[in-house]
Amino acid sequence: MKNLKKYLFLAVLSLAFISCDDDDTPVANNVTLSFNNTFDNTTIVLGEASSTSATVNTSEAGQVHRFSELKYIISNIRLVNADGIEIPYNINDLDNGATVVDHSKPETLQYVLNEIPTAEYTQIKFGLGIKTELNTLDQVRFPNFYAAAEENDTEMMWEWGTGYRFTKIEGFYDTDHKELSIHTGSTLDEDPEDPTGEALVQGVDAYRDIVLDLPISAIVGSNAPTIIIKADFNHLLSGDSEIITLSSGSSMSDNATPNIHTAVQMTKFVNNLGGDGSTNTKGMFSITSVEN
Repeated sequence: MKNLKKYLFLAVLSLAFISCDDDDTPVANNVTLSFNNTFDNTTIVLGEASSTSATVNTSEAGQVHRFSELKYIISNIRLVNADGIEIPYNINDLDNGATVVDHSKPETLQYVLNEIPTAEYTQIKFGLGIKTELNTLDQVRFPNFYAAAEENDTEMMWEWGTGYRFTKIEGFYDTDHKELSIHTGSTLDEDPEDPTGEALVQGVDAYRDIVLDLPISAIVGSNAPTIIIKADFNHLLSGDSEIITLSSGSSMSDNATPNIHTAVQMTKFVNNLGGDGSTNTKGMFSITSVEN
């Protein structure tokens, strides 16, 4: 009888320890998205035309190029758990669910998602750019994001439109360092059904939804994992959709500066960086690792 009591006591004690362990696991924790901007596997160093330290890349078409500025918008973030359930992160709130990744500012390369529910996550989805229904310059509704995008050294807004730039790349190409200036974002066109010519409708939708499987699960609970995301800008000119040769001029095929290149030319860059939205939903992005 004494032995039975001893075993019962030990069983209750074990259950108590298990319960304590379960209670110690938080119901939510943070997840950090860490962005590494590269040419292939080399982290990009920005620089002017005369820089000796700037990373120089060569496209599949044989053009050398380098960047002096590199920015893009990430929004509409969703984590997918092991049961296939999407956990959205402030997807309709640009102030708390979108960010401008600015390669010149290391603090913007780490984006912290707060209060992610405890679970194992196997996939991440996010937008390169801003989905149509939120892509207006709304200073009242989203003052913090508006201010971040408007700053003089950010300039992630179209001067002529009502929406945001989704990517902004400045730099130089060819051995004589011609200007490279590539800006992408959704456009507006005149409504063909409006006889006044004043109404506008969606033109090019440059938003792209990125879907990436994680190499190992991100375990949220006692851990606050970091997901390291590589953005390989070799894809800008050498993507799965297009092999692009840069040219400067005023013809419809010239593409090196935004005041020249057409929506058709811009879409080639969009598809290279973000995928075509159907058969390719990765674009230039991949997951390097998950740190639990």
